[in-house]
Amino acid sequence: MTAQTPAGPLHGEVKVPGGKLVAADLEVSNGVLTGVSINGDFFLEPDEALDDINRSLEGLPAHASHGELTAAVVQGLDPAAELFGFSPEAVATAVRRALGLATGWADHQWDIIGPTPLSTEMHVAMDEVLTRDVGDGRRNPTLRFWEWESPSVVIGSFQSMRNEVSPEGVQRHGVSVVRRISGGGAMFMEHGNAITYSLYLPQTLVDSLSFAESYPFLDAWVMDALRTLGIEAWYQPLNDIATEIGKIGGAAQKRLSNGGMLHHVTMSYDIDADKMLEVLRIGKEKLSDKGTRSAKKRVDPLRRQTGRSREDIIRVMIDTFRAKYGAQDSTFTDDEVARAERLVEEKFGTRDWLYRVT
Repeated sequence: MTAQTPAGPLHGEVKVPGGKLVAADLEVSNGVLTGVSINGDFFLEPDEALDDINRSLEGLPAHASHGELTAAVVQGLDPAAELFGFSPEAVATAVRRALGLATGWADHQWDIIGPTPLSTEMHVAMDEVLTRDVGDGRRNPTLRFWEWESPSVVIGSFQSMRNEVSPEGVQRHGVSVVRRISGGGAMFMEHGNAITYSLYLPQTLVDSLSFAESYPFLDAWVMDALRTLGIEAWYQPLNDIATEIGKIGGAAQKRLSNGGMLHHVTMSYDIDADKMLEVLRIGKEKLSDKGTRSAKKRVDPLRRQTGRSREDIIRVMIDTFRAKYGAQDSTFTDDEVARAERLVEEKFGTRDWLYRVT
């Protein structure tokens, strides 16, 4: 990493949400930070505290983590110093952006793949293929919408087949069961009854965020789209999207060792709650944790809250994302499809993967 870092001069910026702009100008010499200058339209008392911040960063390794940079700034500041409109964490992010280790939405060209019918096994395989390709730099960061071909249950990477799925209900309703690479809970889907999308991004985009913070950060555009549709929604920690009326969706993530990251969300549009309860085993502990006695009350379709068609809602979401991030239309390449098909044969379509947690 250090060998790949340019010597400089380097410049990075971060706009603190609800706060001020923080910039970092620096160089790298022999793998360490030199000539560090933190600047911006923030407020800081006393004036000498700015020199303390710069000194605290001078000589640190260019590969220092966000946490290490933050800790150095905190340690270098007099406890009486007051920071207005920014924070040590924002300073660390600006430094890592200068080094190319952290990025913002505008630093990337985003692609959008609209709803495309695939088998459920192909959907989860495509998630792995595209996440890996973004991490390897083979594909632009991408937003992809799913289209369901047949009734399916998609279970989380660490869930038990025995505890989550009813074999009788699956057989009765002709439901296929597939395990995905991300954690989280089981999803019951039929054609036209849900809105599912996946974001494939470099982990540099969430460099300064905790796992919990990354969820609402990556879905801020969705909240804007829902607001356009007349819905005020928010994140209910860790990974539920809720409104005053009830839960409308849930998210899950997976981070790969090559720097790629998957963030995907399923939102209820018009789910058959009775059928869902015959297919999934939703335990009392889960219902109690969500503060409700009935699983039916946990499924509050977007259809009822918006009065809009599923296609209209997806169009608003795509338009919102495109307007915010300048995204362009894209599609699968032949190579991506071929590699996803191989993954279905070797992994996602096998009993070994499906029953890896029985």
